[in-house]
Amino acid sequence: MLRYIISSFLFLTFLLGSSQSKPIDLQPKDTVAHTDPYGIRVGIDLSRLLISFLNDDYQGLELVGDYRITNKLYVAAELGNEKNTRQEDLYNFTTSGSYLKLGVDYNTYSNWYGMNNSIHVGGRYAYSTFSQTLNNYQIFDTNRYWNDPEYQINPDPNAVNDFPWGSNVAQEYSGLNASWLEAVLGVKAELFANIYLGASVRIGFLVSNKEPDNFSNLWIPGFNKVTDGSKFGVGYNYSITYFLPLYKKAKKIKEKEEKQPPMPEKPRAPGNP
Repeated sequence: MLRYIISSFLFLTFLLGSSQSKPIDLQPKDTVAHTDPYGIRVGIDLSRLLISFLNDDYQGLELVGDYRITNKLYVAAELGNEKNTRQEDLYNFTTSGSYLKLGVDYNTYSNWYGMNNSIHVGGRYAYSTFSQTLNNYQIFDTNRYWNDPEYQINPDPNAVNDFPWGSNVAQEYSGLNASWLEAVLGVKAELFANIYLGASVRIGFLVSNKEPDNFSNLWIPGFNKVTDGSKFGVGYNYSITYFLPLYKKAKKIKEKEEKQPPMPEKPRAPGNP
C-alpha cells in the first residue's frame, strides 16, 4: 500500500512539473479553417456570337477556360476561329484562321467567405495561323486628271470611288501566321451557382508576323486590326462560363489580434520607495 502511494505521488509530481515547464499563452490566436473549391471553368465568348449574328461578313467562335492552381493564381486559355471580310482603303479582303492563347490570371479581389468573384490581371502568349484572300482592289492615282467611265464601273459598293479599278480576280495567300504577347485586365462575377459572367480588355504586341510578298496582313484572327507602323492591337471579350469543382483545399485565416493598451502603473504613496 505504501509503495502504491509513493508511486502515485511521484507520478503526479512528474505531471505537475512537465505542465509548468510549458509556457502558457495568455492571448491565444484564433484560427478559422476555410475550404475553397478548386477546379476548371469553361465557357464561350458571347461577343463573337453576337457579331456573327448581326454581321454577315463575320463568323467567329471562341472557347475560354481557366484552372485554379492557388488561392489567387489561375492558368487560362482561349481557343478560337474567325473569318472576316473587310474593306481597308483600296483593298477588299477576307481573312480566315484559328488562334490559341495561353497564360495566367492573378485575382486581385479579396472575396468574402463563400464567394469566388475576381478582378484579375494577366498575360497571354498567342499564336494564329490563317490565310488571306484579296477579293479585289483599286489603284491609288494621285493625279486623277481624267476619269474614264470604264474605271467607274465598280462591282464592290464598299470600295473607294474615283480610283481606277485594279483587279476583281481573287488572290489567295495561305500558310500565314503571327504571334503576340497580350496583357489582360478583366472581371468575373458569379451570377448563379457555378455560372459566371466575365469581361476583359486586351492589349497585344506583335512578336512575329509572316506576310505574303505583295500584300500585308491587315487583320489577324485573335489579334484584330493591324495598324500600319504599329505593333500594338486591342481586343476584348464577354464570356459566360461554368465552373466544375474537382476538389476543395483548406486554408487557415488568422484573425487579427486586438492590441490591448498597456496597464497604467499604480501610483505610489508619498515616502514609499
